[in-house]
Amino acid sequence: MRSDGGTDFFKVAVTADVLRAFRDVAPREAQEVPFRDALGRVLASTVVAGADIPPFDRAVMDGYAVRAADTFGCGESQPAYLTCAGTVEMGRPAPPGPKPGEALRISTGGMMPSAADAVVMWEYTREDGDVVEVSRPAAPGENVVRAGEDVRAGDTVLEAGRLLRPADVGLLSGLGRTVVEVVRRPRVAVVSTGDELVEPGEDPGPGMVRNVNQYSLGAWVEQCGAEPVLLGLVADDLEQIRARVGEGLERADMVIISGGSSAGTRDLTRRVVETCGEPGLLFHGLAVRPGKPTVVGSSGGRPIFGLPGHPVSAMVVFLLLVRPVINRMLGRGDDAGLRKVPARLGDNLPSQAGREDFYQVHLSQSDGGLVAHPVFRKSGLVISMVRGEGMVRVPFEREGLEEGERVDVEIYS
Repeated sequence: MRSDGGTDFFKVAVTADVLRAFRDVAPREAQEVPFRDALGRVLASTVVAGADIPPFDRAVMDGYAVRAADTFGCGESQPAYLTCAGTVEMGRPAPPGPKPGEALRISTGGMMPSAADAVVMWEYTREDGDVVEVSRPAAPGENVVRAGEDVRAGDTVLEAGRLLRPADVGLLSGLGRTVVEVVRRPRVAVVSTGDELVEPGEDPGPGMVRNVNQYSLGAWVEQCGAEPVLLGLVADDLEQIRARVGEGLERADMVIISGGSSAGTRDLTRRVVETCGEPGLLFHGLAVRPGKPTVVGSSGGRPIFGLPGHPVSAMVVFLLLVRPVINRMLGRGDDAGLRKVPARLGDNLPSQAGREDFYQVHLSQSDGGLVAHPVFRKSGLVISMVRGEGMVRVPFEREGLEEGERVDVEIYS
């Protein structure tokens, strides 16, 4: 019962329930950015090569461009002798030749002469006047990259939905793609509630603490590829929270409310979500520890997540619920999350059947592989976030995990 005489009907969810509720979230619209700014962005449209890479046959070693047949059968005791007919200048068209019995000096990246089919490395040659002594045979195609061997015109080289890496930016430059279409970064508004909170630059008085979640959650949002919109602190006041969340719904694609989500008379987050617009409140409570007092809602297609005030609880729920929805907004699906590594437990992990438990762990190396050591600290302690390198899940059906069991650790980095 509520203190005002009404009744609360809690719709406790599991993580799969919440993710199903947002299964139809669509990627944000595409936008063009200079290729130099595309690192870490999600590609909105497939990139097809418009030209061959390389555009001509190139040497991949310093040496001599030759007809491979002129070197067959040679060796240190019986070298081949070729006439040096000149040099391939870098950045210039290759000269004609070489004729049978001739060689042309060439540097790495130089354009192969039309009659040459191999490059003999400098290490296996000796030049004396205009005579080149070759002490090792070359096979046709040796130390040569053919035109289009890297990429052919018409090849699909980057698929839509790909998170662009430094190598991808280099490929775009090689293709002459000076602009590229990427998915707009979702904007995620972060609101921190609590009469006890002060900003990091302030000295907290008695009963006060500095605002951690605003900045840790904002950093997680940014690491996920979205754009954090930090809306600052707001007191534990229904109308003030409602106004700040309304601002977030106007400015962002999603709103995260940190704090104010525990059961009881001060359950302001739930009351705000109920009045934000259709469909409103979806779930109140999550069968997860830490993170049970989670509120989930939606307003006009914009997800709203009310996360617990304890920093570790807020982080765990963010990773379980918010991150997958951000991935969907980026067009990456649900499988673009944290990397999992196998390890064995270094201690017992207690739990209760009927809920998922998540433990922070740090890793060490042993002869048998990685060992996951639980960081046994309460969810309100910030240092456990720092000391934890990842987390281990205890499934619904288990009443704990035992030391030595094999587990998957979701790595934060």
